Amino acid sequence: MHKIDRSSKLVATWLLIGVGMTVIQIALGGITRLTGSGLSITQWDVVTGALPPLNEQQWVLEFNKYRQTPQFQYLNFEFTVSDFKFIFFWEWFHRLWARTIGLVFAAGFIYFLIKRHFKKEMVQPLLFLFALGALQGVIGWVMVASGLTGDAVYVKPTRLALHFIFALGLLSYTYWFALSLLVKPQQMIINSSIRKWNLVLIALLILQLLYGALMAGHKAANIAATWPTINGAWIPEHLFNYNSFLINAIDNKIWVHFVHRGLAYLLLVMISLWSLKLYKTKGGVLFNYLRTMPIAIILIQVLLGILTVLSSAHIIAGTWGMFEWMAELHQLVGMLLLLVLVTMLFVIRPQHR
Repeated sequence: MHKIDRSSKLVATWLLIGVGMTVIQIALGGITRLTGSGLSITQWDVVTGALPPLNEQQWVLEFNKYRQTPQFQYLNFEFTVSDFKFIFFWEWFHRLWARTIGLVFAAGFIYFLIKRHFKKEMVQPLLFLFALGALQGVIGWVMVASGLTGDAVYVKPTRLALHFIFALGLLSYTYWFALSLLVKPQQMIINSSIRKWNLVLIALLILQLLYGALMAGHKAANIAATWPTINGAWIPEHLFNYNSFLINAIDNKIWVHFVHRGLAYLLLVMISLWSLKLYKTKGGVLFNYLRTMPIAIILIQVLLGILTVLSSAHIIAGTWGMFEWMAELHQLVGMLLLLVLVTMLFVIRPQHR
């Protein structure tokens, strides 16, 4: 019987703490976006930026920096220092949590290195993990910078989507690394057929999450706050407003909305069919537990998506309401579905040649 040694358990626990903190970080990113707070801090000071303004003079200084941004000049020109403090908090806290994640990983790395808990096969994945984390920080700033020039009042949707997808990549990689230290060989099953389904579903879900980020970046939910049709039509007008397919795919709001809905239905159908296959497949306790989850989560996710679209008709600027709750939950459940599919992929192995 294969046993997991103490070092592997400790390192895996550290990684799972990182996974939990990353989920919170992505959720904070959602709150930052929904409250319109992402452009409130106009500089990227890795060390000194950890502290918020500590007196009224510092607050006025930061507010004056924000007043130079297009978002203030074209959108929030009526803001007072008090209004600014609210949006500043969420962006500052989002960045502070990112710094905290970095410290948790750095402190854990030093501790495990000193205590010699790292095995040779852990070194390369760890280096890659740190590189991904650093890259995500850079992408985050590139995203913010895209909303600080010209006439932009929000960050570019494509850069928001890139930031979100890289965050999910970092989350999935960390989680996979932890699974590799925790899941025993006897808990896995061999089935190439359902694993291929698994891979296709993950690819579709990544595309769907990418379009979810484009939906958020374009604020495209309330362009069609109706269901089941899109403004009374199954195939809406103006799907091809632009001559370029690529521009339509990333910048046409109604196209983004239409594709996001369509992918949701496709995922629902495919996960339903896959679940039938899963229930016909023999496996151990872990597999039998996991196979109940994809269909349950996708049903919740579709319901949340519908409620998000319908509640978008009642958005009140500057107010956290039903739409914001639904959108945030929709994002969190999407992440949960991704982690479940990643777990299934780890447990279901291909046939050995």
